[in-house]
Amino acid sequence: MRTARFTLDPAFTVGKVNPRLFGSFVEHLGRCVYTGIFEPGHPTADDAGLRQDVLDLVRELGVTAIRYPGGNFVSGYKWEDSVGPVDQRPRRLDLAWRTTESNRFGLSEYIAFLKKVGPQAEPMMAVNLGTRGVAEAIELQEYANHPSGTELSDRRIGHGDKDPFGIRLWCLGNEMDGPWQTGHKTAEEYGRLAAETARAMRQIDPSVELVACGSSGQAMETFAEWEATVLKETYDLVDYISLHAYYEPLDGDVDSFLASAVDMESFIDNVVATCDHVGARLKSKKKINLSFDEWNVWYLSRTEAQVSALDWPEAPRLLEDNYSVTDAVVFGSLLIALLRHADRVTVACLAQLVNVIAPIMTEPGGPAWRQTTFFPFAQASKYGRGEVLDVRVDSPTYETKKYGETDLLHATAVRAEDGTVTVFAVNRSRTEALPLDVALNGLDLTRVVEHSALADADPDARNTLAEPERVTPHGVDGTTLTDGRLTAVLEPLSWNVIRLA
Repeated sequence: MRTARFTLDPAFTVGKVNPRLFGSFVEHLGRCVYTGIFEPGHPTADDAGLRQDVLDLVRELGVTAIRYPGGNFVSGYKWEDSVGPVDQRPRRLDLAWRTTESNRFGLSEYIAFLKKVGPQAEPMMAVNLGTRGVAEAIELQEYANHPSGTELSDRRIGHGDKDPFGIRLWCLGNEMDGPWQTGHKTAEEYGRLAAETARAMRQIDPSVELVACGSSGQAMETFAEWEATVLKETYDLVDYISLHAYYEPLDGDVDSFLASAVDMESFIDNVVATCDHVGARLKSKKKINLSFDEWNVWYLSRTEAQVSALDWPEAPRLLEDNYSVTDAVVFGSLLIALLRHADRVTVACLAQLVNVIAPIMTEPGGPAWRQTTFFPFAQASKYGRGEVLDVRVDSPTYETKKYGETDLLHATAVRAEDGTVTVFAVNRSRTEALPLDVALNGLDLTRVVEHSALADADPDARNTLAEPERVTPHGVDGTTLTDGRLTAVLEPLSWNVIRLA
């Protein structure tokens, strides 16, 4: 096969990686919370009921901002139900997922969970703009963040949380463009409500960072028009607009599935163009950044039948996709897409964290383990901190039904503060190894520290309860750095991390 090539030069960069790019998402959906992160009585559970085995894996994963409590769940969420004595919290029907919510895990427990994950774990709180509005949003903000001396802040203190939660990053609703969303609105209706909510929240604290709802996907009929209308109302009041995208192989079209990041990058570029168009119309020098606060591989076509068959159970097994090597390679390519747009995508949340389309799986009363997708995220979070270098590949191509002619190589590179560089690369070919040649200009690098790959002779191999370590990254021999030139061979259908110093 023809060699794929690109050049790295520190004079040509995309932007600095915001740590929030490695965020995740905890929704009251399926077993993400109950028997996921929270299982009193589990052999590893602490006094608060948090699973220590899961906490260890969350720390290893390297997540930062964790979005909560939804997702579709938030559009029926009454925050008051989730605070105060647990035995006095009401049980509610959750219309989003046809389940029953016990509220045993609520706002205080979420903040306590973040603290135990570590200082890098930042709250990202969503407010209900589906069935509720401005008043409830600012009441939640006051309860969570005001130090003391008001009924709501003193109520928090009375509930055992003396210190304010310090939530800076807030989502103004969730997927309000979607007809499936409880309280779905037109762009005009949502834009006005989001603007009113943002003004009120900024009256309490001008420094809050606010995310307006963008489109639930690029395929939505209202895409771009939705963003333009919403931003016309909110441009000077919000900091981010959201993007959500999920990918799966449809009708057995694996080649198009492997090129999913083509769609993700197009989605990002089109939203940036829309944001900047609105800014130009408003003659504003401000730039709206992007919060890609839901993304993943999700076998969504299976979900509707799963949910419609439910009769209001509590924490059922829902959306528990078991990811293959192929899924992990696509997942890694999506990470590369986010890094390649680090100048404007400054928040991103992998949906979700545990059990529900997640990198971490658990068994009630039993073990926790890493899915195949765990490894690309953990490696990107660990080594993808610094300045993203501008990577423009010259690659062999292949034909896809959905995206046409597509590069076999998808790659980016990040330069850390200490000058080391990490190359992240995916070979989309299912059958052939891909030779790689990288020219290094102006980079004081002399050796390959490590070349790690996630690949397997069986592209359907996956980690399960019975075989939790069936798939793990392995070292690759033969990768060299000589006279400013990196050479490597990328295995078929592989996610690669090449560290240079």
